[in-house]
Amino acid sequence: MRPSHHAQGFTLIETIMVIVITGIIGGMVAIFIKKPVEAYFDSARRAALTDVADTAVRRMSRDIRKALPNSVRTPTTQCIEFIPTKTGGRYRSETNNAGAGDILNFTGLDSSFDMFGTNSTLSDQQITAGDVIAVYNLGADINDAFAGNNTATVSSVAAGALANETKINISSKLFPLASGSNRFHVIPKDEKVVAFVCSGGKLYRTASSTFSSTCPTTGAVLANNVSTCNFVYNGSDLQRNALIQLTVKFTDSDETVSLYHEVHVNNTP
Repeated sequence: MRPSHHAQGFTLIETIMVIVITGIIGGMVAIFIKKPVEAYFDSARRAALTDVADTAVRRMSRDIRKALPNSVRTPTTQCIEFIPTKTGGRYRSETNNAGAGDILNFTGLDSSFDMFGTNSTLSDQQITAGDVIAVYNLGADINDAFAGNNTATVSSVAAGALANETKINISSKLFPLASGSNRFHVIPKDEKVVAFVCSGGKLYRTASSTFSSTCPTTGAVLANNVSTCNFVYNGSDLQRNALIQLTVKFTDSDETVSLYHEVHVNNTP
């Protein structure tokens, strides 16, 4: 007699049971790994917000430290503006023993003066035509660069008649007040006023080629996801140093990062 052969395999019931058990196990595993995965994405989102906030605040701090003394102001708590500087120097206030040297005259109109030092050594901060010279800025409409009563535009720069000096030719100007330390500051021609403005969830950095004061909400976007800004300037009493308080909050998917930073500004004119 021939032996009989029976087919081996899974029944439908067994297959359904495997699917159900696998689903139960998968659901249990998903419950256990859900929180760690969510925590990972939350941490990544917070880290990204922190990085953006730190970069924005550092950029603001770096620019503000180069502000012309007594030029920082806050028209609103959402805007801080100032006049940036690229370099500075000391002007000749007296001639030498031989009567040589071009002094900066404060008793009448003057169109040139000698600067101690050579312009070529200033590297990428060299004074060029179109830059603006500011002398003894006190702000608050006293001796105010925003009003232009203590500034003059550079027309050309050349070697001075004396060694290690530079002649700076400017638009004819009578500067109201002399600097006690014979100092002047140089304002770059392309960025005469810089402002940081919070508007519509964005932090803008705007630059103007004129001495305007409008805090426009256009320009380069420094950061997104900005929920709150608060800029406070403590220095209107014309002390030597001023303190600027920057508070910026960033929010993304219910995650909020708040940064508070203080910037010390030298207001010695």
